[in-house]
Amino acid sequence: MELLIPPAAAEPLFHIGSFPITNAMVNGWIAVVFFVVLAFFIRRRSGLTPKGFHNVIESVVELMLNEIEKVTGDAKRARKFLPIVGTIFLFILFSNWLGLLPGTGSIGIWGIHNGHTALIPLLRPAASDLNLTLAIAMFAVLSSHFIGLKAIGFMNHFSKFVNIRGIFRSFTKGPVAIVVAIIEFGVGLIEIVSEVAKVVSLSLRLFGNIFAGEVLLTVMLGLMSYALPIPFMFLEILVGLIQATVFAMLTLAYLTIATEEHGHEEEHESQEAPAHA
Repeated sequence: MELLIPPAAAEPLFHIGSFPITNAMVNGWIAVVFFVVLAFFIRRRSGLTPKGFHNVIESVVELMLNEIEKVTGDAKRARKFLPIVGTIFLFILFSNWLGLLPGTGSIGIWGIHNGHTALIPLLRPAASDLNLTLAIAMFAVLSSHFIGLKAIGFMNHFSKFVNIRGIFRSFTKGPVAIVVAIIEFGVGLIEIVSEVAKVVSLSLRLFGNIFAGEVLLTVMLGLMSYALPIPFMFLEILVGLIQATVFAMLTLAYLTIATEEHGHEEEHESQEAPAHA
């Protein structure tokens, strides 16, 4: 029998009908239940004067709000983005660190893997499953489009990708403006591809780092169970924090860009020109 090096795909533990329940999914739901219980506890014990643990929660929320406002430059948008960005950051951070607890990846059931008897862990870091990271990335990108539509309107948001309105407006400004408008139209079509690339890059970056860390720790534990894995454990704690921060900050950047109108500065300048004349 041998210790199973984590495969790229999360291992199913059992099935509900034809739907597989994987070990990574179990870790993810542990994180969800933790935050639901924590929110219920905070809500129930909340008061006008925060005390004890509530001070810690308030400090964390205030810190995240201040950091978001530094990016948006707008307190109103910062408060609007906080639930999405803050939830993504805390969920990924908690999931990453939860995967470092003793028993994750080492406690499991023996089964057949690739023709050999191997240990199939009951728990696996949630972000080491590409399905989870892909789902979070899709949520982040789709949220930016939904909020962008709500903030600046359908036409302004649509024009960022299919700028037909810019081509019609360029007819009154001369041939150079027409050429520029056609180029901007092409760039907009490329932006559609970039939206798909955002989902791919976000999901693969998080999955790759967490999965690689899980494989590294498994190899170190296989070489020596004591002392040797400890420095790598601290490294993975740092990696978990960095990856959660990067994912959350990229999501914040997408939300900020989506709520800014396309060509706002150029339109503003064109409106000011007659006034100066």
